[in-house]
Amino acid sequence: MDSARHDVIVIGGGPSGSTAATLLAQKGYRVLLLEKERFPRFCIGESLMPETYWPLRRLGLLPKLRASHFPRKYSVQFVSASGRESQPFYFFQTNPHESSVTWQVLRAEFDLLLVENAAEHGVEVRQETLVTEVLFEGGRACGVRMSGKGGGEEVADARVIIDATGRSALLARRLDLRRPDPHLKKAAVFAHYENAVRDTGIDEGATLVLYTRDNLGWFWYIPLPRNVVSVGVVSSPSTLFEGRPGDPASVLEAEVELCPAVCARLAPARRISPVHVLSDFSFRTRRWAGNGWVLIGDSFGFLDPIYSSGVLLALKSGEFAADSVDEAIQAADLSADRLGAFGPKLSAGIEAIRKLVYAFYTPTFSFGQFVKKHPDQRKNLVDILVGDVFKEEVHGIFELMGQYCDLPKPLE
Repeated sequence: MDSARHDVIVIGGGPSGSTAATLLAQKGYRVLLLEKERFPRFCIGESLMPETYWPLRRLGLLPKLRASHFPRKYSVQFVSASGRESQPFYFFQTNPHESSVTWQVLRAEFDLLLVENAAEHGVEVRQETLVTEVLFEGGRACGVRMSGKGGGEEVADARVIIDATGRSALLARRLDLRRPDPHLKKAAVFAHYENAVRDTGIDEGATLVLYTRDNLGWFWYIPLPRNVVSVGVVSSPSTLFEGRPGDPASVLEAEVELCPAVCARLAPARRISPVHVLSDFSFRTRRWAGNGWVLIGDSFGFLDPIYSSGVLLALKSGEFAADSVDEAIQAADLSADRLGAFGPKLSAGIEAIRKLVYAFYTPTFSFGQFVKKHPDQRKNLVDILVGDVFKEEVHGIFELMGQYCDLPKPLE
């Protein structure tokens, strides 16, 4: 094991994989990052939570983001099914620090920035390289089998394997670790539009969450560079697809017509991308580490995108896992317990956001009314909305919230 050519192999070059690889390379480890696609490539999930500031600072990327053309995100705003707009939730009102303002990013450019940053820190990056198998010896992960663009097969060994393969979930599927969330079986249909209506001033970069008819689902509306917006609708598969033509474009157009607030904003716009579909996307894994291996990012779990938590959880899981892997290697203990020491903290943060997702989907629950009755909980609510969920005190809100809606138990 100690004679392995690489200390760590990371499978997947998205935000979680690039983060883990970079942070481990910063510590002097020999890291190989394998990505099946060629970046830049399209990816959804453009809106960043403010708490992404801290892992991005650790990665050394804040100067590049400050100089980028990505719109600044100061707030999130909710729009009812009738079209009534809430006051924006400005993040700087509870946190005057620079970290309260974040970005709306084009993921193709953002993810490329992350993987190039990994290479700049000494990570060996191989794109267009498909990992077909994680190799085990004596019950411990010890390497991977892969094939490059030319089709030739190759084996690489390492002391630790980090699975950051996203929803492909290479190891989680092989080991049958995935558990779907039974109450969050949703689907999303989405695309990019040009010349749509945008707000002005600091509200130009705001994320809008717009409820659909009868509160059966919701739209995201995210301003992007070059006068583009990302628009998607999330609801149950039966609401979106039953009794309609099967093509995604027809589904999205029909939902837009049924949401006056979105329809008005898209009236002068034209669609400039294909229409994409994701379905049944909320799940978690029963384990996040084993002897010699770790799961991070969407391989660890995926959560409904209502609060734009995807990139934050990817960055934080990569960060937490990198620290655990470093400590495990230093202790010469590559067991599941040592490598997975970060799991309970990450899971607790995911559970906080998951409970807020359940509250959002409760038709009789109103965040506005809840805060009016319990103004002392406003800070905890805003902390979760900005992604500051990896601290014990943030969970105090849920005992009260549970009096107004059914909150989930942790997935087992």
